[in-house]
Amino acid sequence: MSGTFVGMPAFPVAAREALADAQLRHNLAHATGTIRDKRARLVEEIDETGDWEALRLAGAGVKESALLTLGTQLRRLEETLAAKGATVHWARDAAEANRIVTSIAAGHGVDEVVKVKSMVTQEIGLNEALAEAGIAAWETDLAELIVQLGDDLPSHILVPAIHRNRAEIREIFLRAMKEVGRPAPDDLTDEPAVLAAAARAHLREKFLRARVGVSGANFAVAETGTLVVVESEGNGRMCLTLPEVLVSVVGIEKVVSTWDELDPLLRLLPRSSTGERMNPYTSMWTGVTPGDGPQEVHVVLLDNGRTRALAGEVGRQALRCIRCSACLNVCPVYERTGGHAYGSVYPGPIGAILNPLLRGVGEPGAAGEQVDSLPYASSLCGACFEVCPVRIDIPSVLVDLRAQVVDAHRGSLPKAGHRAEVLAMKGAAVGLGDARRLAFGERFTRVGLGVARRFAGLAGIPGLSKWGSVRDLPPAPPESFRAWWKRTEGGRHE
Repeated sequence: MSGTFVGMPAFPVAAREALADAQLRHNLAHATGTIRDKRARLVEEIDETGDWEALRLAGAGVKESALLTLGTQLRRLEETLAAKGATVHWARDAAEANRIVTSIAAGHGVDEVVKVKSMVTQEIGLNEALAEAGIAAWETDLAELIVQLGDDLPSHILVPAIHRNRAEIREIFLRAMKEVGRPAPDDLTDEPAVLAAAARAHLREKFLRARVGVSGANFAVAETGTLVVVESEGNGRMCLTLPEVLVSVVGIEKVVSTWDELDPLLRLLPRSSTGERMNPYTSMWTGVTPGDGPQEVHVVLLDNGRTRALAGEVGRQALRCIRCSACLNVCPVYERTGGHAYGSVYPGPIGAILNPLLRGVGEPGAAGEQVDSLPYASSLCGACFEVCPVRIDIPSVLVDLRAQVVDAHRGSLPKAGHRAEVLAMKGAAVGLGDARRLAFGERFTRVGLGVARRFAGLAGIPGLSKWGSVRDLPPAPPESFRAWWKRTEGGRHE
């Protein structure tokens, strides 16, 4: 499997399959509802003592300012990282990033690495690239561990195993832990504390043995060369302090200018993601500190389509994303289909815009069709924008991307399922594009609607039968607006 899950079907097909899974819908509704309620309480708490909207504006401003001066900030970050003893690498795409990380691990003669939870390493398919080189990458985040041991795919940004319940997790631990390390206890129950203890014991031997750690970063401070990881379990802290070598893969959009600019972001992120006032673990490291932590630090600054997204005036705002997953937890589409239907490591509303922006639309083949389907995976209700801590107007970006998808396929033959729609739109363009043609067509409105209403559900009309079976056509007016205007006093003022 690759990090972007290429080969999965387009969203409508995958969503239809997911909707048939009642257990999945139950798991999702319970988990997203719980997180959603916790977040709402914390936002209300801010509004009682301050101004949540002002905090959102501050966070959006920090990210937007960094994006508008990205070249300057990245050069400054490289300088400060190097001054603190880190080695900086630049990667144009996933393949180059994977080669860099694999080369570093292989250069130290290791056959395994431990990993902090990282969306960007999933994006590039790092685990698979390391496996091809004979190097095992062990996920240490509890939810990521569940996904890895279950030979599964993540379905949520914050809680990748949100689609699994406790009973399923117990079975995964009993079956798979013994194959890759310390086995789960024979008397393992599905109590959360017991499951967490089994994971802790399983991972501890890996932490103590690993010589190379791999991480991403939530933020990178250009002013000081500091990388920041926020997490809830402490596994990240173990990966960032115990190994001799640390390799951090960082998307270039994660940079902020100054240390002070972390303030609004570190207040917004925990409230929006886990419904907490602050993250249980916030780890910050600046290069190499003799005698403390990894003594060899590499930072891979990754593009992989980010400059493509940066070039679009509307889509650029998606790069503000701080990966809180608040948009997933309020999205009615995600709650019913889950993350796998989006076919990418970035699911939900943010995935519906981020994947097309990073990969581009209009590409041929099944992978291109899957990406092109994502901007339509939304009802445009706007709930995602209302909760986004950095004010990404996801609905506007979705509409803009839909236009790009249409433009990319303009002139090509429509697919079989879309031919009726294309023909209808072309007919409408001809009829509505000229006032005289429109006036002529209006004469037949009553006749046309009368004929259509006689066919229950518009049966027999390709592409319209399903649409018409659940909708009533309006009765035809006695006359058109144009005729009324000419007949009344209004027409005499032309």
